[in-house]
Amino acid sequence: MMSLTLISIFVVLLALGVPLALALGAGVVATLLLFGLPLDVLAQSMFSSMNSFLLVAVPLFVLAGNVMAGGGISERIFSGAAAIFGRFRGGLGQVNIAASAVFGGISGSSVADVVSLGKIEIKAMTDHGYPKAYGAAMTMVTSTLSSVIPPSILMIIAASSAGVSVGAALAGGFGPSVVFIVVLMIMNYIISVRRKYGEITKDSLKQSLKVIAVGIPAMGGPIVILFGLFGGLFTPTEAAAIAVVYSVLVAMFVYRDMKPRQFPAMLVESGVTTGTILFIAMVAGAASFVFTVDGLPARVSAGLTSITSDPTMIMLIIGLILLVVGAIMDITAAILLTIPILMPTALAAGVDPVHFIVFLVAALSIGLVTPPVGVSLFATSFVAKLPIEQIVRAALPHYAVMVVAVVLLAVIPELVLLPAEWLTGYVPVGR
Repeated sequence: MMSLTLISIFVVLLALGVPLALALGAGVVATLLLFGLPLDVLAQSMFSSMNSFLLVAVPLFVLAGNVMAGGGISERIFSGAAAIFGRFRGGLGQVNIAASAVFGGISGSSVADVVSLGKIEIKAMTDHGYPKAYGAAMTMVTSTLSSVIPPSILMIIAASSAGVSVGAALAGGFGPSVVFIVVLMIMNYIISVRRKYGEITKDSLKQSLKVIAVGIPAMGGPIVILFGLFGGLFTPTEAAAIAVVYSVLVAMFVYRDMKPRQFPAMLVESGVTTGTILFIAMVAGAASFVFTVDGLPARVSAGLTSITSDPTMIMLIIGLILLVVGAIMDITAAILLTIPILMPTALAAGVDPVHFIVFLVAALSIGLVTPPVGVSLFATSFVAKLPIEQIVRAALPHYAVMVVAVVLLAVIPELVLLPAEWLTGYVPVGR
């Protein structure tokens, strides 16, 4: 009953236009008062949800993304990828995918991907014979890579919230990253060939090598960070700090597109973004306490296991739930609210905790690009200056293959667990 009350108040306030974090916080406070629970529980649960050194990585990765956007690094990433893939039919669509993968390897943020690379990608695709709506759709769907490819901010938040190895979860993120890249590239190629989208660039080999050479410092960031992270040289939080330092050095001293006077504004912008993310995390932590006291996870677990006890079927059902939740709720709140409700069910069915966390983030990340509340969708609409309906219509085939990717991740846990084993020595449950 407590959980239903909280959720009902939350939904009503959202419908009235109250900001998500405030609506959730008000729902928690109202529920505690209605059921006679002390309000100091709210402060305790909010504090404990933030009492993690790993969460220091969040503002640092946000700052790294802002430095990349304002320091000319994003442009070099795109140009370098274009020199490699631009020679093929649908090449700039593949460049869009590759650039987002490289950018995500430093920033860990989907919205930063859209804002930083979006204008460059959409203009380049439009100038080379792609419909603007298709260029915007590609820019939008490829931004999901930043949410799953290491070092993903969302993966760090989810793993630290669930008490799962952050290193193993980040390594496991390579699985969905590769699956998403493959299915998106295949779909882009099929569409481009059938509809004859895009011109084929014919730059000389010498010119292409020159562009690639200029882009190497920008594209080298993820290599430095990931090698150090999985080579045991530094922690995720230290990796975030190195991402900032690397981005600043490249932007100021290699490309010289960033001036020292720009840095304070980037700090402020990063602080505002981080404050929003972590405030949602705080109130979601309090809501999770209410759900636990009310026994909601146990009831959900009993309900799902009464349908089936097969772990694969449980994950497919959970995947369907996550796709729906991701479409109607902010992804940070969705992660923090669904973990305490759904994770006990998955674990009881024998699902590995790292597999569950990585799968959860991958499935919910699709909600970033779907209506009605996808933040990457709205960001793309703003950057491209196109109505949301046009972008969604152009993105429909990509939505379909991303759902197929989620099904593969549910059915084949090795896609997640093998990278975690190889890179971190993680031992999956049951082995």
